[in-house]
Amino acid sequence: MRSDCVRPGRALALVVFLVSAPLGAQTVGQQQTPPVRPQAPAEKPAESLPSARRIIDRYIEAIGGRAAIQAQSSSHTTGTLELPSAGMKGTVDVYAAKPNKSLFKMTLAGLGDMQEGFDGTTGWSMSAMTGPTVLQGKELEQKRFDSDFFAELHGDDRYESLTTVEKAPFEGRACYKVRLVRKGGGEDFEFFDVETGLKAGSIATHDTAMGTITGTTIETDYKRFGKLMQATTIKQTAMGLQQVITITSVEYDNVDPSVFELPAAIKAIVK
Repeated sequence: MRSDCVRPGRALALVVFLVSAPLGAQTVGQQQTPPVRPQAPAEKPAESLPSARRIIDRYIEAIGGRAAIQAQSSSHTTGTLELPSAGMKGTVDVYAAKPNKSLFKMTLAGLGDMQEGFDGTTGWSMSAMTGPTVLQGKELEQKRFDSDFFAELHGDDRYESLTTVEKAPFEGRACYKVRLVRKGGGEDFEFFDVETGLKAGSIATHDTAMGTITGTTIETDYKRFGKLMQATTIKQTAMGLQQVITITSVEYDNVDPSVFELPAAIKAIVK
């Protein structure tokens, strides 16, 4: 489970050009009527794809606009978590603050409390099963990347390239598939609803203590919290396990900076 899954979540006119080449007849010697040849059926015009930047900018506008996103300095998201196959339920709290601080808390019946965070320098996790752990190497860089408060803007400082791959169905919806190549390595795919412009989900790869894991996220049921829209049903599947997060509230600019201070058990390891 990763806290980066919870983020605040105009029709594009596609101009299609049809180029046709007329057939001509040539007279040789005496004027003769050339044999009639059947005309090849006109090819179906290819649909041009909007650029990835255009798709993403449309998404930004759909959830409230760049100015509204950049006006926020912190957020606190609450919700519930369910593991259907295990019959387990719990609660989640996600705190975030600019430029890149995050704290994820989860309480799951039978497993107790779990936390993971990033204070801008140190990434860490803690649970009854694993004890306190300080992230290192790729895991730390992944946490730093995930904790970007303005990740939804898909800034140039995050990606080497953004490319529209195709228009394809994703979970029953016609979507644009966008390939995102991260700076420092790794790539993800995000899907944006052709009709609404909203993000429908993603296929993302993360570096974890268990190795590199690829998971699929489905985002639906967008609702407005303040000036921004957020998907309130988030289904994630990885390693054959599905978890469903239901967002119940999102509040902005009311997070105390002390929330991101390292727990005593983590401070003891860092020292």
